[in-house]
Amino acid sequence: MIEIERKFLVKDDSFKRDAFTENHIAQGYLSSVPERTVRLRIKGNKGFLTIKGISNESGLSRFEWEKEIPVEEAKNLLLLCEKGVIDKTRFEVKLGNHVYEIDVFHGQNEGLIIAEIELGSENETFEKPNWLSNEVTNDKRYYNSYLSNNPYKSW
Repeated sequence: MIEIERKFLVKDDSFKRDAFTENHIAQGYLSSVPERTVRLRIKGNKGFLTIKGISNESGLSRFEWEKEIPVEEAKNLLLLCEKGVIDKTRFEVKLGNHVYEIDVFHGQNEGLIIAEIELGSENETFEKPNWLSNEVTNDKRYYNSYLSNNPYKSW
């Protein structure tokens, strides 16, 4: 499956009033190399194993495969991950025909808030809420795999 998404910085937390879900997420990387990122995630009471390929030239698209796994297995595999487990709270906000996933980071990435929107095509139009700031889609510093090894607080 090809994932097409755009990423934006977020100005403030006014999005929270429109959020329809809020989940704590812990995620780590068994491999954080761009050609094959292998991620372990615990979201709420569910576990996930995800493999992502390298982004295309625009940074908008890349291969993604995800499988739900038992949360206990995810907890055990998280212990095998590279250093720098990501700790964040994800809020989801519906706007028009799309859902924004807004990640509020904690720990070493405290102060960073990123919104992502998945699209059907790279040219698809979408509504931009007032709380969106600069687009960072093609800035690798804002990839979670980068943040796990290079925390926002150290920039």
